[in-house]
Amino acid sequence: MNDKKTAEKSPNVAVEGVPVEAAILDLDGVITRTAKTHARAWKRMFDEYLQRRSEKTEEEFQPFSIEKDYYAYVDGKPRYEGVRSFLESRGIQLDYGEPDDPPARETYCGLGNRKNELFRDTIDEEGVEPFEDAVEAVNNWRKAGLKTAVVSSSKNCALIVRAAGLEHQFDASMDGQEAEKEGIPGKPEPDYFIRAATKLGVSPKRAFILEDAIAGVQAGRAGGFGLVVGVARREDSEPLEQHGADVVVSKLTELRMESTKADNKRPPSALEQFDAIAKVFHEKNVAVFLDYDGTLTPIVNDPEKAFMQDDMRETVRKLSELTKVAIVSGRDRKVVENFVQIEDLIYAGSHGFDIRGPDIRREHEGGVAALDSLDRAEHELGERLRDVPGALVERKKFALAIHYRNVSESKAETVARAVEEEHKKHPQLRSRGGKKVLELQPDVEWHKGKALLWLLEILGLDVSTTCPLYIGDDTTDEDAFAVLEESGIGIVVGDETLPSRARYWLRDPDEVRRFLDRLGENIRRNSK
Repeated sequence: MNDKKTAEKSPNVAVEGVPVEAAILDLDGVITRTAKTHARAWKRMFDEYLQRRSEKTEEEFQPFSIEKDYYAYVDGKPRYEGVRSFLESRGIQLDYGEPDDPPARETYCGLGNRKNELFRDTIDEEGVEPFEDAVEAVNNWRKAGLKTAVVSSSKNCALIVRAAGLEHQFDASMDGQEAEKEGIPGKPEPDYFIRAATKLGVSPKRAFILEDAIAGVQAGRAGGFGLVVGVARREDSEPLEQHGADVVVSKLTELRMESTKADNKRPPSALEQFDAIAKVFHEKNVAVFLDYDGTLTPIVNDPEKAFMQDDMRETVRKLSELTKVAIVSGRDRKVVENFVQIEDLIYAGSHGFDIRGPDIRREHEGGVAALDSLDRAEHELGERLRDVPGALVERKKFALAIHYRNVSESKAETVARAVEEEHKKHPQLRSRGGKKVLELQPDVEWHKGKALLWLLEILGLDVSTTCPLYIGDDTTDEDAFAVLEESGIGIVVGDETLPSRARYWLRDPDEVRRFLDRLGENIRRNSK
């Protein structure tokens, strides 16, 4: 995770009608399914202690109840405060102790450290499972340009986020370790969330928080955040509403997000605004960069049948005779070349890890170093998902794509869990999501946007004389749109209601073909 402020401007986005620039999410119960893991560790620790106490004092042993005690006294609070809160509910007073107390010492800190020991053991054994709706929602928010931060009173926040494969999905974090070091009070005080907003460089009024605990909702309300979202995964919305949640959802994808631009829905149509776009090309040359799936061909259930239509192939071929054209795809380079079948194009496969073209050859060194890990992950996931109907493991040279478009909803979490558990075994890989696909990629700072910039440099195309144009449809294409916000033109294909960093919009591959035909005609006229 990166705590540095970003200088990139945020697009105008509203969530539930509230203009926002950032999302700040609690970890346990909102992003990851670690609430049950925490609860089991708390119960085991408290039951061990209460059993020993019962044997010494001859008091009746009353076990810790996850249903009654965990959510009432422990959930959402810093660890040592959770120990004190529950024990005081039983009329038990202990010395507070010191944070470095050994797990066997019967102080609030010692018992808290024992709980942490049990929790970390469970994480090591079982891994961490993120909520699928949280992964999808965060992907969409980041695609729309929102900054994101994760907040947790747990000192294991970074461990959990890494184990879930989500470390690249957050711009900042605020956790129990930092709070202890700097003396920051926990929830229901708002300091955790305010500190996260400060790290993101936004005011609380321009951020929304997501919390599943009453103490967290109270903290968001006290901090003056623009929107406080309660997450009721156990269908217990009423307590969250009573304590200050503006809206309560059971899944993060239920939140309504929209653009606050003039049309309030989408960028203008690239076909309707073609004359305005063409004016740029009277002053500059154009270099064209194209995604494949969903852009040059429709999305299909079987990715091996995403064939390029002859009329689209002819359009791209003619355009390539007039200007530089590159295909930048998440697919394996050789697969894209086989689908497109146009010589002398530039092909950038695996999100730009593998690039070939006339006099161009590059394999990213970080990708090469991760090949052994990809080989092992491919074998293991192939074995684990063999009996999951509809699951498809697609090996690319520098990535591993696990498609679940044809997997039933009840089995989708099985796929996600398998991918994240395999990701945990390979620190050289990162996990990334797309449209009904999860990918394991080399864990290096490289994506379609950086591949595009590298191509501009290697081709000697200066933005003072060349306008790069990129057309794509997926979350991974937003990296390219982002680098072109100031110096090029981005066109997003598909869902017109989802905000994007692209400047223009096209409905489907057929409109892409029509746009490229007009672009070719325009270049041909200007060259005469």
